[in-house]
Amino acid sequence: MSIAALTDRQVQLRGLSWAFLGVLLFSFSVPLTKIAVGGFNPFLTATGRAVVAGVLAVVILSVNRVPWPARHLVRPLLLTMIGAVFGWPILIAIALQYTTSAHVAVIAAFMPLSTAIIAVFRTHEKVSAKFWLAASVGTAALVIFALGRGGATSPNYWADLLVVGAILFSSWCYVEGASVTKVMPGWQVISWVVIFALPITVPASLVLWFTTSGDYQTTSTQWLALILLGFSSMYFGFFAWYRGLSLAGIARGSQVQQLQALLTLLWSALLLGETVTWLTVLAAGVVIASVIWAQHSRRVEFIAPEE
Repeated sequence: MSIAALTDRQVQLRGLSWAFLGVLLFSFSVPLTKIAVGGFNPFLTATGRAVVAGVLAVVILSVNRVPWPARHLVRPLLLTMIGAVFGWPILIAIALQYTTSAHVAVIAAFMPLSTAIIAVFRTHEKVSAKFWLAASVGTAALVIFALGRGGATSPNYWADLLVVGAILFSSWCYVEGASVTKVMPGWQVISWVVIFALPITVPASLVLWFTTSGDYQTTSTQWLALILLGFSSMYFGFFAWYRGLSLAGIARGSQVQQLQALLTLLWSALLLGETVTWLTVLAAGVVIASVIWAQHSRRVEFIAPEE
């Protein structure tokens, strides 16, 4: 069934489903990066995952014979590249050398709210006061949850600032990339983003490998973590994420990402041995409720961004 044949409610639900799939793939990013930085230079974990994604994109676009993007789309694609390929991956990798995966996940809980704020200013998307209240409740629940489990005890405040910077980069690239999905499928958006980065990421990865590999005893698990980062959070996660934001609206669809912090904590427990308590379940319930509440808030209007 085509999108045009669906009701507004059906389109929204389909968009939220795609957005959740993207969040599910993104939720592995922090714990996998934590594993990878044990065996690679932190800058290499960023450029290396982008090389993996870029090679995949070249194959997929070539098979589908996708034409070069229009000239006016190059600028937003390059802006998306700065955040998705370099900003978030590099800053998160450096921060994870000094703090835990769970702590990063908790600070990153602000990302849905920051994405919504940027969307409102960047794309003129209008949302109601009820939406902002629901988004704030979900964010507050995650912060209280973090404080309750000792999540604010990071010994290195520079690491926290790096995470905040990564959040701003990531939120911006989400909004920029999603704005391009109005005229280009989301899978093509992220494909061109990682392809445009290849002239930087390939030589950078080679230089970093030959100059820093002797400092690490890289295991097969760490190699697997790096490759999975390229497949999931760097590439296929964006397929679903941009599709979801395009259908549900950037501000509204971004609130599904409130679930990412809790999913990341779950993967941190399973992959890194951290403990998940009943408080996690309680926080999950509050966050899920706030996401549903945000989705039921009335969207006032959408004004297309000026060219």
